[in-house]
Amino acid sequence: MFDMFRAPFGRRAFLGGAAATVAVVATACNKPGDTAETRADAPTFSYTPSGDKQIGPRDPVSVRVQGGTFRPGVALTNTATGKQVKLTPSPDGVTYTSAEPLGYGATYAWSGAADGAGGTWSSLSGKVTVVSPDSTMSVQINIADDAEVGIAAPLILKFAGTVQDKAAVEKALQVVTTPPTEGGWAWLPEDNGSRAHWRPREYYKPGTRVSMTGKLYGLDHGGGKYGADDVTSSFVIGRSQIVKASAPSHRIRVMRGDQVFLDLPCSYGEADLPRNITRSGIHVVSEKHEDFYMSNPAAGYFNVHERFAVRISNNGEFIHANPGTVGNQGSSNVTNGCINLSLENAQTYFQSAIFGDPVEVTGTSIELSEADGDIYDWTLDWPTWQSMSALHQK
Repeated sequence: MFDMFRAPFGRRAFLGGAAATVAVVATACNKPGDTAETRADAPTFSYTPSGDKQIGPRDPVSVRVQGGTFRPGVALTNTATGKQVKLTPSPDGVTYTSAEPLGYGATYAWSGAADGAGGTWSSLSGKVTVVSPDSTMSVQINIADDAEVGIAAPLILKFAGTVQDKAAVEKALQVVTTPPTEGGWAWLPEDNGSRAHWRPREYYKPGTRVSMTGKLYGLDHGGGKYGADDVTSSFVIGRSQIVKASAPSHRIRVMRGDQVFLDLPCSYGEADLPRNITRSGIHVVSEKHEDFYMSNPAAGYFNVHERFAVRISNNGEFIHANPGTVGNQGSSNVTNGCINLSLENAQTYFQSAIFGDPVEVTGTSIELSEADGDIYDWTLDWPTWQSMSALHQK
């Protein structure tokens, strides 16, 4: 009876000792109130950006885990709309990075968790705040998508204000040509806003395809202004047509490749005064109108109805019909600076012209320049053009 009584007591004493040992081990690992998420060896996170700094919509945003592995379901969410940002994981799975621009003035919150060793885990808790800009800046593009243009057509981006950080904007503009074509951006002088022009070094080859993408939304343009939208343009170069316009010849020759397409008598500027001199240099066809009303206060005429007017410079130079100078066309120059044709010849040329055709005027005493309008791109040699890039290395 005695042995039977003591055996259970001895077993209870042993189990009590084992329980005490476990309690000692647990006390050695945890502090009072510790959980698997708050232990010192739980996974930790590093956030980009860190702290409370406001960022631009295109600035890098990411989270990285140390000492653990992300669980599925990591998210960066707009706290106002509930919309989640597209994220891209790194190949090793330890980093998630935003894959699209964020919204102006929005706040985003990270959510998700990561598991560590020994059953530990940690929750994401970071926030990201996007700048509310003083203003956003839009941009206009001169060539519509799918347009067919001439071999000298410049691609023009006209900004709604002054771009102070031109280098940042130019880096965001990418032009791809097929076949590959050497070309570059230049910043022309301000004209109620900044102007960036892209042109090839030489005339395009016919059939060249041009595609431009500008990731300008969310891009800091400097001076507290950010891009309003991304921009694109995609167009094709048409046939090669060059107008050879020699003032002393009193004619224009319209070349299609190496062949003479049209050879027409005309009259150039009279050249009695500087304002009546047709400018020498490479002009570019910029627009055309079957009917156009011209005014030249210095010459004393207003709202004169002209037919088949093809603008070749913003200083008022056109190739157009002028029945009043037919008697001089082919023999003398009597105009105020335009190139005059007969009604029939003007219509024929008008129908052949497209935006971007070069008009090469020679034989006069004043050169086309910046003072003559918005498209004087081809009067600049290639080194000068390159020097006008914001990324030019001096």
